[in-house]
Amino acid sequence: MPLGYELNDEQLGTIFWHFKAVAEQKKRVTDADLIALVSDEVFQPEVVWKLLDMQVTCGTLGLSTATVKLMDANGEEHVACSTGTGPVDSAYKAVDLIVKEPATLLEYSMNAVTEGIDAIATTRVLIRGEKSQLSTHASTGETVQRTFSGTGAGMDIVVSSVKAYIGALNKMLGFKDQLPAKDSVERTSVSA
Repeated sequence: MPLGYELNDEQLGTIFWHFKAVAEQKKRVTDADLIALVSDEVFQPEVVWKLLDMQVTCGTLGLSTATVKLMDANGEEHVACSTGTGPVDSAYKAVDLIVKEPATLLEYSMNAVTEGIDAIATTRVLIRGEKSQLSTHASTGETVQRTFSGTGAGMDIVVSSVKAYIGALNKMLGFKDQLPAKDSVERTSVSA
């Protein structure tokens, strides 16, 4: 059954390898699993930072620790370690050490795409940069702080969470790069 997505060769190759990884762990891959994998590949912002690898340690005793390896837009690899109150918190803090653009996490949600222990998780986050861009709402004229969302999907909930966070950071950094210089215009108009 066709799912209605048009993919280029690079996207198809990436999705195929993700599909193979899921198929090796699950007995049955559903349409919902495929849609989550395709969405995770297709609906991502332009890459400023890309997750290469991560290692997380957590438990009931001691702090959770994460080591994260990211690649920047120039292909340079960066590694950072951090501790936190849980695996996602420590991973997000490690990402922040690399990206050096502090953000406030406003919303975090996760859903299982299918049933069972081997379900693919989809994660959505909403962030606001601490050096937040102000926008003027086109209809109301109200000044609002710009927010950025990101999504991620994967069989590992921490990896899915980090993909979502990096996606939101990439949107924030991409938006920041599109803004005019501070001296010319300080606000950007957005419509509903």
